[in-house]
Amino acid sequence: MVGKLFQLADKHTSVRIEVVAGLTTFLTMAYIIFVNPLILSSATGMDKEALIAVTCIVTAAATIATGIFANAPIAMAPGMGLNAFFAYLVASEKMDWPTALGVVFLSGVLFLALTVLGLRRRLVEAIPTSLISAIAVGIGLFITFIGLVKLGVVVGDPHTLVTAGPITATVLIGLFGLLVMVFFEMRKISGGLVVGILAATILAVFFDDKTELPQHFVSVHLNIQAIAFRLDILGALKWSFFGTIFTLTFMDMFDSVGTLVACCHQAGMVDERGRIQGLDRLMGIDALATVFGALLGTSTTTSYIESAAGIEQGGRSGLTSIVTGGLFLLALLFVPVVEIVPAYATAPALIMVGLFMMKEVKKIDFTNLEEAFPAFIIMIMIALSYSISTGLAFGFISFTLIKVVSGKAKEIKPAMAVIVVFSMLFLTLDQLGGLIAYFKHLK
Repeated sequence: MVGKLFQLADKHTSVRIEVVAGLTTFLTMAYIIFVNPLILSSATGMDKEALIAVTCIVTAAATIATGIFANAPIAMAPGMGLNAFFAYLVASEKMDWPTALGVVFLSGVLFLALTVLGLRRRLVEAIPTSLISAIAVGIGLFITFIGLVKLGVVVGDPHTLVTAGPITATVLIGLFGLLVMVFFEMRKISGGLVVGILAATILAVFFDDKTELPQHFVSVHLNIQAIAFRLDILGALKWSFFGTIFTLTFMDMFDSVGTLVACCHQAGMVDERGRIQGLDRLMGIDALATVFGALLGTSTTTSYIESAAGIEQGGRSGLTSIVTGGLFLLALLFVPVVEIVPAYATAPALIMVGLFMMKEVKKIDFTNLEEAFPAFIIMIMIALSYSISTGLAFGFISFTLIKVVSGKAKEIKPAMAVIVVFSMLFLTLDQLGGLIAYFKHLK
């Protein structure tokens, strides 16, 4: 019955593979349970325990909804970068956190309107094939960089920005986990990412003083009343905040578009014309998840690139998402257990996924500069700007400019022209909103 419901035979997968894939996705993104509350509470004063509970609930609800209604192995959660932007809005005293939640709510409603009108789907389908491959490669470089930083192989440097880190015990433990994953992949044995994460975690318990077994394995004191339904929508409806609302909308749109394009192609969720199957549903769920998250008290919810880890383990259906979402619900009770897994144990999984996504580079025609340069910009800017949305914006603008300069403006699809307008708005509107607020203050 489960096989028929999720079309497992048609997708060449099984219940066992989907469960392993769901567990893999959960382990690679479980850090969000602690990182999202830490970022938001430290900058805004929001209740940390309530944020832990809300992060788990919103992630579980959005991810399970993706599995049920879109039958896709895509996880959704409060977005990294998006939560930092939320924290910045409050910490910079532009607004208080209930108003910031109102801004998130309105951006989600605008996002949903764009989806219902079919504009988002047209935007995605207007992206040339070479740029789609570049998005996958750029995200692969991006998450590889994140993995290397979490592992401690790459560290910050005041002179060169980044440099190789020292070989510590934790780095060696993480590298051992990476070696386990490589071995499993070489032997074509599924579940290698999970085994590598668990192996590194076990070593961490024995050899890392900072990793200890918790005194309590079950947590039952999480409460969301301190932040749930505290958003101020009317307070967010100020002219000076419109730029911020649009900026959040475009950040979420480009982040989710980049993630969905990369992951759905990796999962084989495309038809013979290269169009993503069920794209409208996925983007609609993404938008509704943002609205739902704002109501409960967290920043913008978006599709997670860590979904690629589960997809690489064979996840092809919504059952993967349901397993991942179910584990986030369980995490509400077992937060101390999830907290045992150190970041350097999950980091190798991100590096491996980055490796897998690099294979898309062979689909880019580097002999054709009209395609090669925008693709190159997307790949480099996603990784070096530490932002999927920024990389996409620069790439789309450069693609259009090259077509215009080369006298091939007629080849630009109308939807791509809209994308370029959105890209320029994304790069400028927040600054415009800040200027408006500044001049109002002077007045």
